[in-house]
Amino acid sequence: MSQKIFNVKLYWYVLFIVISAIFIVFPQIDIYVSSLFFDGKRFTLNGTMFEEFFYYSVKPVLISLFLGSLFIFIYNKITKKTLLNLTSSVMLYIVLVLSVAPGLIVNKTLKDNWGRARPAETTIFGGKKEFTPAFVLSDQDGYSFSSGHSAAAFSLVGFALLFRKRRKLAMFVAIGYGVFVSIARVGAGGHFFSDVVTSFFIVWIATHIFYRVVFKKDSDV
Repeated sequence: MSQKIFNVKLYWYVLFIVISAIFIVFPQIDIYVSSLFFDGKRFTLNGTMFEEFFYYSVKPVLISLFLGSLFIFIYNKITKKTLLNLTSSVMLYIVLVLSVAPGLIVNKTLKDNWGRARPAETTIFGGKKEFTPAFVLSDQDGYSFSSGHSAAAFSLVGFALLFRKRRKLAMFVAIGYGVFVSIARVGAGGHFFSDVVTSFFIVWIATHIFYRVVFKKDSDV
């Protein structure tokens, strides 16, 4: 399956569809994964240094990367230089990566409207709201599906694609950071496993599409 659709290898679409179907058919997967972090009274990672570090790190990391990129872009414009190759196209790409997938799709479209209760809010884990399987619209007025923090963290994949050298290392760091943020959210009862997995796929696919649209070439990843 080396064929690509909008710069995304076909197997990524297939994998997303298959995994999504599994979460729908076997919703107990979400309950089981969350139960691994629940001791009967509370979610074990909630309030820990690990959880708080990764939870609160996302916003400053993204703001720093964006402002740093903007500063270099302005500097390049004023001095007529190409420091780090930060051109108008690169800035457009960065804006799309940081705003559309994690912002417009995940937060504004899904999270604000889907209604899925967070794990800690469900009766299964001591809350008062009903559990709803992934991809099923809910009337529980929750904000679990999908994960905004995970989507924002995984958006670092977009920056990794800009690396010409050591791109694999940059991608490893970007995905690793997203995984740790996702573990922190699941372990604190803030999201189900399907929430963070869905956010990853949305960001991964959207980011590669933006790369193709803006730079008119494949990312080769």
